[in-house]
Amino acid sequence: MKTNIHFIVNPIAGKGKNELSEAFLENFFQKSDYSISIKKTEFVLHAAALAKASVEEEAQIIVSCGGDGTINEVASSLVDTSVVLGILPMGSGNGLASHLKIPKNLKKALSIIKNRNIIAIDTGTINGEPFFSNMGVGFDAHVISDFEKNTTRRLLSYVKSTLRTLKKYHYKNVVELKYNGTTELISPFLLFVSNSNETGYKMSLTPRASLQDGLLDLVIVPKLSNFKLFIFTFLFLFKKHHLIKEVRFRQVTGLEIKSLDNIILKAQKDGEFFIPKEPKIEIAIHPKNLNVCVQ
Repeated sequence: MKTNIHFIVNPIAGKGKNELSEAFLENFFQKSDYSISIKKTEFVLHAAALAKASVEEEAQIIVSCGGDGTINEVASSLVDTSVVLGILPMGSGNGLASHLKIPKNLKKALSIIKNRNIIAIDTGTINGEPFFSNMGVGFDAHVISDFEKNTTRRLLSYVKSTLRTLKKYHYKNVVELKYNGTTELISPFLLFVSNSNETGYKMSLTPRASLQDGLLDLVIVPKLSNFKLFIFTFLFLFKKHHLIKEVRFRQVTGLEIKSLDNIILKAQKDGEFFIPKEPKIEIAIHPKNLNVCVQ
């Protein structure tokens, strides 16, 4: 019986030159053993619709060909199913793929899919909507909002968005934060929740995070002076931001973030700008409910 593999390609992810052909894929997946389908996205959330259709078409492996945002759309249809997620990293940051040690080299990444070494990983939800790598409220969400306005998505564009946001970002909202049986009021610079140990571009706020420990890693960064912000940003580049005493790290199975003035909080999930529908954000972990091809 042939293995049914569907490839969902985001042509504009990363450098925007992503192409796959059946002729190329047949070098890895022979017609006698595999049934191959290639689908290309044309608009936002198209990958999610294509993945859902592929599940209904009984694909056994669905390969996300793009960045973390494309993975989010594709994998959202695969949680709590037997369908396996494959990844071809074609995006700008590729945080989840990097955590899973899936190379950007196309031939090596295809070999991983063919070998079918499968593990189950944890996934998260934000108000019921899945995320797989990380989500954040505060500074990083504003950076992503600026970043998405760029015509190109590269590291330099991300750095420029970060610097622009640092100049204009002033967070005054007080939120009620609940986790691990505790409640606190905080006006945060950043609340970052991670399932994986990379945010993209080999950078990390949570280098010890695991995709299989049933926990989310929470980083709490309060309002800081401009000097401390500069030091925090500098240390972050070298994964030493834990040296700032105001920065706190917690491991949680869930948390709640609620705006006390009923303002809708800007957020990001898997590197895509996200606006919740209500002032309260509920975040939860779902242990080992997604199957993924890895090395």
